[in-house]
Amino acid sequence: MDLIQLKDVNKRYDDGFVALKNINLTIESGKFYSLLGPSGSGKSTILRIIAGFSQPTEGKVYFDGKDITDLDPAKRHVNTVFQNYALFPHLNVFENVAFGLKIKKVPMNKIKKAVKDALHMVRLDGFANREISELSGGQQQRVAIARAIVNEPKVLLLDESLSALDKRLRKEMQFELRAIQKKLGITFIFVTHDQEEALSMSDEIFVLNDGKIQQSGTPVDIYDEPINDFVARFIGDSNILPGRMIKDFEVEFANKRFKCADAGMKANEKVEVVIRPEDLDITTPDKGKLIVTVQSQLFLGDHFEIKAIDADENEWLIQSTNGCKLGERIGLYFDPEDIHVMRLHESQEEFDARLETYEGEN
Repeated sequence: MDLIQLKDVNKRYDDGFVALKNINLTIESGKFYSLLGPSGSGKSTILRIIAGFSQPTEGKVYFDGKDITDLDPAKRHVNTVFQNYALFPHLNVFENVAFGLKIKKVPMNKIKKAVKDALHMVRLDGFANREISELSGGQQQRVAIARAIVNEPKVLLLDESLSALDKRLRKEMQFELRAIQKKLGITFIFVTHDQEEALSMSDEIFVLNDGKIQQSGTPVDIYDEPINDFVARFIGDSNILPGRMIKDFEVEFANKRFKCADAGMKANEKVEVVIRPEDLDITTPDKGKLIVTVQSQLFLGDHFEIKAIDADENEWLIQSTNGCKLGERIGLYFDPEDIHVMRLHESQEEFDARLETYEGEN
């Protein structure tokens, strides 16, 4: 069921900066969404518009089908967890979590039960009387989440809320956030610039750049089928080469023709070809579809990261559990499904329409 819709939303500031450009998105109930993009891409602006802290210059915001564009933030069924958690240092854990309920004049017996349940949900049983200064970063994060969920919002907004944690704690909180969302069954909208974070936690991702949604879809869709050069480079490591679509299921790059899994493009159309470094298998030169020479190699614990170059001076990034020798000539093997062909400057709407047309004709 559609819960939130942004329709034709633009956001311009007085200094002329355009933060959002014709944003259209739909958020369904009960899913975990991520707004992913580099700094200044517009993701936090979208979150602020949903929360009501910022107004769109043009466009509308709908919640459960009702126009809430001008609705006061306090009257929206959303709660926000900020990057700095915004906890009250002079209040203990119980008082922080109970704050919103006290403002609503909820009876104290109900507040006590609601706070106890919320702290249990975030695994902070027994922490009610702790001072905020006594808590670790991860514990403060969980208090902020408890304070938000105790109000039973339909939507929880999280603005870069894991960025202050160290890597190990971030990993732990990723699992915890996902588990909390599943248990509560409410909608989470999570803002992040961390690709791994978005891929591991989300049901759906909106990838933003320069105030526009570049691509939306499941983590698998976006990783396996990036729509353009920006998405391919921003979501994981990629080998991107210029190419030419010979015909359906056949593409040319690196001066060779290869079978691929893409179709629906024009014959001889200029394209870009993406192959992920983990999809390249190292073999002997006689068995490889391409032959490359190893230029450098790094050992990263669970795999080697190898940089190599082919006869046409194309650079290749390879991730493998097997190491190589510098200067060694190796073969690269990959399956047709490992080749992803991107049209130049194709929008998501054009991408979706092309696939729909091709599938309809076949």
